Parts: sequence; C-alpha cells; structure tokens
Amino acid sequence: MQKLQTSIVYLKGVGPQRADLLKKELGIFTYMDLLNFFPFRYIDKSKYYTIQQLYDSNTEVQIIGQITQIQTLGKGRGKRLVATFEDGSGSMDLVWFRNYKWIQEKLKMRTSYVVFGKTNRVQGRYSMPHPEMELESVHKEKINVPLQPVYSSTEKLQRSGLGNRVMNKMMLQLFEEIGKEFLETLPQYWMDRMQLMPKREALFNIHFPQNQELLVKAQYRLKFEELFYIQLQLVIKNAQHKAKVKGHYFEKVGELFNEFYETHLPFPLTGAQKRVVKELRQDMGTKAQMNRLLQGDVGSGKTIVAVLAMLLALDNGFQACLVAPTEILAQQHYEGIKELLAPLSIDLALLTGSTKAKERKGMFEDLLDGELTILIGTHAILEDKVQFKNLGLAIIDEQHRFGVAQRAKLWFKNTIPPHILVMTATPIPRTLAMSVYGDLDVSVIDELPPGRKPVTTVHRYDSNRLKVMAFMRDEIAKGRQVYIVYPLIEESEKMDYKDLMDGYTSIEREFPKPKYQISIVHGKMKPEDKDYEMQRFVNGETQIMVATTVIEVGVNVPNASVMVIESAERFGLSQLHQLRGRVGRGAEQSFCILMTSFKLSNDSKTRLETMVTTNDGFEIAEVDLKLRGPGDVMGTQQSGVLQLKIADVIKDNHLLKAARHYAIELLKSDPKLEQEKHAIIKYTYQQLVQHKNIWNYIS
Repeated sequence: MQKLQTSIVYLKGVGPQRADLLKKELGIFTYMDLLNFFPFRYIDKSKYYTIQQLYDSNTEVQIIGQITQIQTLGKGRGKRLVATFEDGSGSMDLVWFRNYKWIQEKLKMRTSYVVFGKTNRVQGRYSMPHPEMELESVHKEKINVPLQPVYSSTEKLQRSGLGNRVMNKMMLQLFEEIGKEFLETLPQYWMDRMQLMPKREALFNIHFPQNQELLVKAQYRLKFEELFYIQLQLVIKNAQHKAKVKGHYFEKVGELFNEFYETHLPFPLTGAQKRVVKELRQDMGTKAQMNRLLQGDVGSGKTIVAVLAMLLALDNGFQACLVAPTEILAQQHYEGIKELLAPLSIDLALLTGSTKAKERKGMFEDLLDGELTILIGTHAILEDKVQFKNLGLAIIDEQHRFGVAQRAKLWFKNTIPPHILVMTATPIPRTLAMSVYGDLDVSVIDELPPGRKPVTTVHRYDSNRLKVMAFMRDEIAKGRQVYIVYPLIEESEKMDYKDLMDGYTSIEREFPKPKYQISIVHGKMKPEDKDYEMQRFVNGETQIMVATTVIEVGVNVPNASVMVIESAERFGLSQLHQLRGRVGRGAEQSFCILMTSFKLSNDSKTRLETMVTTNDGFEIAEVDLKLRGPGDVMGTQQSGVLQLKIADVIKDNHLLKAARHYAIELLKSDPKLEQEKHAIIKYTYQQLVQHKNIWNYIS
C-alpha cells in the first residue's frame, strides 16, 4: 500500500514538469490517483482493414501498407503534406496540416507501416488526417493490446506532449513498478457469490483489456465496489444518526389527530398518503430523531400529511413549525392550514420578514410559554431570536432552497433536536434518492387525490400564435386566469428568443386595458413589488400573469387554468413540469401550451414529447436524469457524492440497488464489522473516512 501513496513525480518518465501538469489538469498527485484514472473509451485494434474494405462511416480503422509518394500541396493556411498510401487493394491519402516539415523528414518510402485513424471520403477518394503511425516491425514487437484505452485529456496536456500514447506508457510503467502490491477490498465469499474478478486483475484489465469479455468483468467488479462503499457510508451515517441523536418520543395518537382525521378531513386520504402518515408515526414513535424526506408530485397532497404530523406533535405536548422558501408560499401555507384547523381552535401564527416588530414581540412570548403551538413562516423562523418552549417537529418545504447551515439552525432551537420532515415537489429519481439522500429515510406520495383532472399539455409552434391567443381569450371569458412564462428578462444578442419585456408589450397589444389587466413578475424586481403583483393575480384582480420562472414553486391560484411557456425548448424537463404544476389546482380542466420555434435539437424534442405524453413527475425525472446526468439534476451542492470514477448511477441502476442491498444486509448481520471475514471491508471503510474521499484511496 505504501508504494501507491508515492508522489507521481517519482514514476519513471514523469519528472517535476509533467507531474505539475498532471496535478493541475487532472488532479493526479500519487500512483494511486493515476491507477484510478480510468479510460473513458476503448479503440478496437484487433482488426486490420484493407483500403478496398473502407466505407463512408468516418470510423477509426487500422491498415497495413506502404507510402509510395509524398508531396506538399496548397498555399498559406491551406498548405498540407499529402502521402499516397497503398496496400495492394487500393490507395488513399495520409494528410498532415501541422508539423509537416518534421513529419516529412521521418517518413520512409516503400516501408511497411501500420496506420490508424478516422477516414474521410472526398470526391470518391479516401483520406486519413493526422494518422497514428508505426513501422510494422515495431508494431509486431509490442504488447498486443487489442482494445486500446483512451484517457480524458485537456488542451494544455496535448500541447505539452502528454497525449494518449504517453498516458498509455505511464500506465504500463506504473504496473511494472507496483508489481503485486494490491490489497483486496471485498471479502472472498462475496467474490465467489457474485463471480467478481480479483482487484488486481480488474485494475489491469480496465487499463489493458485482453478482450471484450475481460473488460466487461473488470468494469462490473470496479463499478460494484465503488457503489458499495458509497452506500456503506450512507447507510452507516443513517444508523449512527439514529443511534446518537435522541428525538422526542411521540407515544400517542391523541384527541386532535383523531378528531381531525375522523371529522374534518376535506377528502379521504389516498393509499399513498395513508402509507406516508404511518411511516411518520412509526418514526416519531421511537426515541430517535426522525430525518425524513417526503417526495410528492405537485398536487399530491403533501400539505395534509404535514398537518397530520403537526397534530401528532401537539397531541404529545410539543410545538411544530413549517418553513417555506418565500413569503408568498409561507402566506399560502398559513391560510390553507388555518382554514383546515379552524374547527379545532388551535393557535397558529405567520412569521415572515414583513411581520411588524410589535406582532413579533407578542409571538415570541407566546412561543416561549407554549401558548403558540404552530408557527408557519420563512427564513425568519431560523433567526436566533425565535425560541420555542418545546419544538417537537420542524417541516421544511422545498428543501433544496435552503442551505445545510440554515437547516441546522432548527436543531438548536431545543436541547433535544426536533423531528425533521423535508418536503419537495421536485420528483427525485429512485437512483438519485439512493445516492444523494441515502442517509435520509425517503417517503413517496405517488398517487394524486381522486377528482383531480390531469393537465392537458400541447406543443405549438410560433406560427400557431394567433390560435393560442384566441384560446386564451376564450378561457378568460369563462372567468379563468392565464400564466405566460418567458426564459429571459432582457434581450440577448446571442439568443434568438422572445424576451419578457418584448413579450409583455405584445400581450398588452393583444389584451388591451381596461378590459384586461396584466401582472408582470421577474427576478430583477424588488421583493415588495414582486409580492404586490403576485398578490393581485392571486386575488383575481389581473387575468394574465407575465413572468419568468419566479412563479415556479408553490404559488396556488386554483382559478388559473392556462400555462403558456414561451421558448419552451430553453427550459429543463423538471422546470417545465414544475411550471405546469401551477395550473390544474381547481376543479376545471387546465391546459399547458409549450411554444417553440421550428429549430429544435433532439434533446429538446425528447423533452417536449415527454411533457405532452405524461403528467407523472417520477417518469419525467427519470427522462431528465438520462438527458442531463446526475450532477446537473441535483445542482452543484448535492452532486459531490456523485463524482464517480467509473460507475454511472443511471446506466448502472441495477448495480446501485445491489450495492445498497449488500450494504444493508452486511450491517444487519455485523453492525460493527467485527467478524474476521469482514476485516477487509472495515479496513477499506476506515481508509475512506480517514481520507474523506469516496474513492481515491481504495485499492
């Protein structure tokens, strides 16, 4: 193991200058880092083609032949070196646009070469620009690696001569120097059960695969190992949290919960809501702190579940709070929950940045003496001045809008931290939930309440704009309201898209005052102006809301039945789905109209087709994950855990599930990893924790 921690500068053929470049460009500091720098693809050099066999596919080919003629053609920037290359079946051109003087000196006529590269066909003749070349005699003497690895590189590395060929040489040198110094990281009985390749073999075959079958086995082994150790860390973290962090004990389901459930529920709960309430009751009925993520699509009824959880807290003599990311959302939660709980005479209050000092003073006193049992608000709740008598449950809505430090502030409102329930209407694919929130318990509401009509979604091109305007007029005439959402705030020279201000002007022309009233909301407005415009729309004083995506989360206007999304190709799938969720909240049929130009990329077409064909947020999230990859879906703060060396949480979904299963089963049978057969796992896990790096130090 010691040798693997050696600085890369000491590897034969590297030296200080190259070592510095490898550190800066690729983050390679040690032998271990280089060993775990895996190829991203492989070139199949097992086959040799003849020129006669070539076809117009621009694929990489390998040909044996001789140079019969060399000439320099063109002038100025178009100057190039062209060598005629023949193999008995035909002839083609080898072409160089740079360094041709040096190349011309090196080339040997009528000598057998092996050339490799991509071919082009121009006016019926094949050419290969900047081919890889070596004398056939040299080629035959080398280690025969039919599948040649290709490593990621940067412009700086290429310019400094650290291309793929040099990387290959360095990797061969590394294996020569390390010899057999590899520590196995998985127990033998697992390797037998799963038919996994030993660690040393897997690492050699990932860099120098002898054939396709061995490459697949090596990839499978290393991917499983990487995912297993991530899952092990997450599962251990969850178990440690439950063991260490004491929670409030909600021992009974009392009067308030029962009366509300039996008499005042506005509609029967769905099966999914009942299941989630049961999961919450079980969590809060243990003496450990609950740490649960509640996922539910727009309109799935998360609020009722949150209210029932609050009533459980109150029945057990505790207070509850709900924190929302914006003032308007907090206001809506407050009004909705107040209406639901009106028959129970429960004291609840709203705390936001706008709450007057006098009101705050009374509120803070009531919280401290336990008179006020439910507090709903924004970030204002997180301030140190806000102290509770005995906060038992904290609910955070749209949790991705809050930083970790902000969420942690809720922990210190009491000596014993409250139970935490974080809610999100952004569906997270199962694979990502397992990887990113693997240390949280996850609940899912995966069915909509009965009677909710799915939103009808259509895709229309700009040429249909007049018909869309007429449709909007018809809906407004029925007393409905309309959202029109734009991707940009100001004109962008680079992008040929309708911007908000231009759109607002044209909407004003189509829908003139005083017959129509229009609100406008965008991110550059002052918060109070934004709230004023939002409130006018919520109160029904304006029929049309022209906005950027600031209306994406949480605003509830049951009377709004049409959502028009301009330049819909500019939005991500989850954003389109969130925007669509702003309509369809009332009893009437609602519509989402996706407006685009005719110029659409394949990804844009897939996104629009997905929106038109399904309303299922989880299905949409899976497509989004495939299109964008995990890092983009989760945002930078939460994608760190997914910077994987070899595994892919989308393509290797089955392996991720297997890895999590093995981690859970292992800790059930041996919670402290004390058994002799698990010594290898314990050692590897300790190395990971010590170095705080998920993968670099495993070997």
